[in-house]
Amino acid sequence: MARYTGPKVRISRRLGINIFENAKGTKALERRPFPPGAHGRTRRRSSDGEYLSQLQEKQKAKYIYGVLERQFRNIFDEAVRRNGPTGENILRLLELRLDNVVYRAGWAATRPQARQFVSHGLVKIDGKRVNIPSYTLAKGEVVSLSDKARNMIIIQHNIDTLGRAPVAWLDAQDGGKAVSVRELPTREQIDVPVKEQLIVELYSK
Repeated sequence: MARYTGPKVRISRRLGINIFENAKGTKALERRPFPPGAHGRTRRRSSDGEYLSQLQEKQKAKYIYGVLERQFRNIFDEAVRRNGPTGENILRLLELRLDNVVYRAGWAATRPQARQFVSHGLVKIDGKRVNIPSYTLAKGEVVSLSDKARNMIIIQHNIDTLGRAPVAWLDAQDGGKAVSVRELPTREQIDVPVKEQLIVELYSK
């Protein structure tokens, strides 16, 4: 299964945000709030360049949600086909990925961890085991933890300590061990620091 396996802190420093939501990335940005590389402190590349801004927004979205270039292009193409603003459709499709919903439910500390839980078969959709992180959920579908997952210490620890209430478009069920997609997320309900219109402009060239 394809996924990014390179240096994570380097990506966070290049884009200026803690993409992978880990403690190491937070500390690195506090100590070295400038791009990586020998000339990171003195780099004079304009931060106002149109193409650079568009590319950076796309990279942010890709790394936040853990998708590769071909997957992201397919998501864009699907977003174009759907009704409504293309940029909002992109973020909606990314939010509805199964691994992201596991993260939003508070069962995983990070999206990469959520992806691992799904890949290991710890999650069910409408009672059936699904191990495809990129599965796109639909309104009304119910995501639940498997019997094995319900007894795992790490998942219970996450539920107890993260204190992450499900987002507004998800309804918690079964004592927090299941969530249903109450409605499709709107832009106001998606809190990722991405300017989606710049992504649309990049792919529209």
